[in-house]
Amino acid sequence: MNLSKRKELLSAAITASLIAGKEILEVYNSQDFEIQTKSDNSPLTIADQRAHQAIVSILDELGIPVLSEEGEHLGYDIRKNWDYLWIVDPLDGTKEFIKRNDEFTVNIALIEKETSIAGVIYVPVYKQLYFSDKELGAFRMDDIVEWSGDLDQLIGESKILPLSQNRNSIRVVASRSHMNQETKDFISKLQKEHDEVELISKGSSLKLCMIAEGEAEVYPRYAPTMEWDIAAGHAIVSASGGKILHLNSNEEIAYNKEDLLNPWFICKIG
Repeated sequence: MNLSKRKELLSAAITASLIAGKEILEVYNSQDFEIQTKSDNSPLTIADQRAHQAIVSILDELGIPVLSEEGEHLGYDIRKNWDYLWIVDPLDGTKEFIKRNDEFTVNIALIEKETSIAGVIYVPVYKQLYFSDKELGAFRMDDIVEWSGDLDQLIGESKILPLSQNRNSIRVVASRSHMNQETKDFISKLQKEHDEVELISKGSSLKLCMIAEGEAEVYPRYAPTMEWDIAAGHAIVSASGGKILHLNSNEEIAYNKEDLLNPWFICKIG
């Protein structure tokens, strides 16, 4: 797939993310919303469903299959034949959404074979848009709710990731909802190796955004995630010079696997 085609697809994903963000905020800003429980005991709200519908209504027109957390999950015997696919989490951080702590995102990734080559993460409350392409790089646009559809203009007005940083400490970013003993042990080991180690807690894919920005050096994940939780962030991290590595094999995390559950991983700069 050439760059011109990828730019067309990235533009569509950005549009879809912004529209989904509006749908999510309408629910978020309402007085009350119903919370359902899915078969895996994870929560589901009408915001998840409305965001899903908004995204697939746009992506379905592009001729590339969509694998969404809230959509139908086709079997691997079908998926393994896809050269390209979208991996979507319409509302990443539903627990944070329910807690009303603002730390939730819209995640859309373009996958080529097993690699995430372009990603979009939109943070509706903060009005921040993170986006990337494997050749163009990684970017952050602030205070965005709508856009003209001109990708070159958007890139020109956005901040290039990673951002310039100046600090002496090592920053570790960890899940706000999934802190466990393995993560604590990892941080303790770092503290023995470095003079200053800061721990920052964040929800959803904002942890990956912090790595891409250079706001944190490392994100260890010793807890379950699904492909749609990290695919978009992986593309943005990669385009900013970072990596997401399998903790055991030290290889980059792959996508459209037979089992959509990710292994434990470490996300880091460089």
